[in-house]
Amino acid sequence: MSARVLDTLFPAASGEITAWLRGAALDWLFVAKAAFAVLLTGWLAMRFSLEQPGTAMMTVAIVIHPQSGMVVAKSFYRTLGTLVGCAAAFAIVGAFAQQRVPFLLATALWIGLCAGGASLHRNFKSYGFVLAGYTAAIVALPVVNHPQNVFDSAVMRVGEVMLGILVAGVVSDAVFPQRLGDVLRESVRAQFAGFVVFVRDSLRGALPRGDLEKAHLRFVREVVQIENQRSSVVFEDAGVRLRSPRLRLLNHTFMAASTSYHSLHHLLNRLQDAAHEPVRSRLMALAGDLAAELAAVESAPRMGAQAEALARRLAALGECLPARIAASREGLHARADRLDFDTGAELLARIAAELRDYANAYAVLASPQAVRSPAEPPAPFSHSNDWAGAAVACVRTTLTMLAMGAFWFASAWPEGAGAMLIATIFSGLMATVPDPLRAIRYMLAGYALGTLAALFCVYGVLVRMDGFALFAAALVPFLLPGFYLSTRPAWPGVGTGYLLALLYTIAAKNPMQYDALHAINDSLAQLIGVGCAGVSFMLFAAASDSPWLQRRLLRKLRLQLVRACELPLRGLLPRFESASRDAAAQIVAHTRSGSAQSRELLAWSLAVQETGRAVIELRRALAASEVPAALRGEVASALAALAALYAEPGPERYRVARDRLSAAIDEAAGRAALMAPLHLIRLALLDAGSALAGYVQAPPQKENAHAA
Repeated sequence: MSARVLDTLFPAASGEITAWLRGAALDWLFVAKAAFAVLLTGWLAMRFSLEQPGTAMMTVAIVIHPQSGMVVAKSFYRTLGTLVGCAAAFAIVGAFAQQRVPFLLATALWIGLCAGGASLHRNFKSYGFVLAGYTAAIVALPVVNHPQNVFDSAVMRVGEVMLGILVAGVVSDAVFPQRLGDVLRESVRAQFAGFVVFVRDSLRGALPRGDLEKAHLRFVREVVQIENQRSSVVFEDAGVRLRSPRLRLLNHTFMAASTSYHSLHHLLNRLQDAAHEPVRSRLMALAGDLAAELAAVESAPRMGAQAEALARRLAALGECLPARIAASREGLHARADRLDFDTGAELLARIAAELRDYANAYAVLASPQAVRSPAEPPAPFSHSNDWAGAAVACVRTTLTMLAMGAFWFASAWPEGAGAMLIATIFSGLMATVPDPLRAIRYMLAGYALGTLAALFCVYGVLVRMDGFALFAAALVPFLLPGFYLSTRPAWPGVGTGYLLALLYTIAAKNPMQYDALHAINDSLAQLIGVGCAGVSFMLFAAASDSPWLQRRLLRKLRLQLVRACELPLRGLLPRFESASRDAAAQIVAHTRSGSAQSRELLAWSLAVQETGRAVIELRRALAASEVPAALRGEVASALAALAALYAEPGPERYRVARDRLSAAIDEAAGRAALMAPLHLIRLALLDAGSALAGYVQAPPQKENAHAA
């Protein structure tokens, strides 16, 4: 049954139990499909007389995914990685046909480079790098002593892998498919409705900083999740592929609106004391006018029409808002009060306009017009990569391969190649996960369970069976637990490790071969390979366990503000919004929730988003205005000091940035377009609850040598 059939059988109105039953039914549907795909692949591989049907079956276990779009995307990159890996194997074997040491060095370096490339990507492109690495090992390692067989090895391995990819894609797409496009549409609907309701409700009162940080983290995750889903669903759904530019535009408008909203709420929180009550009450009244226009957006079938109506209401509000702002400003005589009010009013007007653009983008996306690309194509999503982390992954994997290969050559252990191959696979796969040590532990546990299950399956059951029908019947009870475990997020990697060990140890052939001593030897080699991959992550920690890499990631986040101060304005805003969120998402993934590092990240992420956006608005206003050279010089000096502060935070740099910003504000007096962003930047610097709080009262003569 498909997801739509389940919607009919289990309507959402039935409550939490029904939702749980629907989820369980979808899980078991995937388990049944995956087991069927593995067995179908094994049968076809045997019918085609492939040398190792088990390799094709293991390919299905790796590629298969509950959403068909994920399978197609994964298969696409796996195919590319397989072909590139074969080409690399040909080159390595051809260059070092009878030279074992150079052969080992070249193979280890290639696998390390692929692992480093995989660590630079957060979607299935990383999987292509992983495949390019261990496909070369699959093809080259077995023929190290017989290089003349490399072509036959490559043809056979590619045939087995391609068969697994093809069957997984066909079964996933043809048998009760669960479309990734449906998941993406629901994610976009949930993001739009959730953000509109969140803004409406939170504009009516103060939002504590902790809640604001949680909301920011949720929005960061939603942005990155939707971008990753969009990049994968283009393989599955032609309609979504045509709407891809509109989806990018929607994500950009959401990022802009959410950043402006956070800036406004930070400003309102800073004005909560009695001295600022006149300004705050006026701004809250204007915010109430905006909140009144944000009616709840519900009912998925009509959400497009509701978004269109919301856009019209916000457009009407934008026309009358200047008059309301002017009327509210009356009675404020103090210069500081007027500056606070003007800054808040500017933010409110910007939020109303950006929410209108966001609602318009959603309304167009939900209409047939969405197949037409926007007049100005949106900028692509900018990722923030840390090359030092990639270099660590490359060195770690290369040294692991060299150590495993040296042990294999020195010991002349027949199964040494198998241990090296398993270490290759896991070193590549684990290079792409946020917490590899934890994943290795879970996967090692699954691998041990899968090895025991495979030995029992082969020598307790399969030795008594004859024919493929009985082979399949005997294998099903052992496959189902592995696929079910792979649907449990609480045990990440256990199901994958179990399935890899099960299918690798069974090593299905036609006819089957039973050699208990070889099977035990091979199982030991596999466990050694997984264990050595785990040891390598202990010796060369990933970002989740390396303070040095975490500091680099945090600096990478802060450098987004430096770029906002220095790069050309054209296309800067979408690049800044996406790259800063991608950097924040990486650090969140590599830090433990609730830890000091995680709290520090959230504080810096909010500071970068708020200040960076204000910097871009300031530069836009400056570029659109005729201003004296002296004012341009003061603003340029303030931005340079701000960039230096965020590049290397310290009390002295903080004092310089604060003083130069104050000088720029004095020089810009009377120019509202410049005063609002300048004042917002200054308020962010003076915020005692921000990431810069430690420098607010710090003595200027002492430099903090421990600043992150």
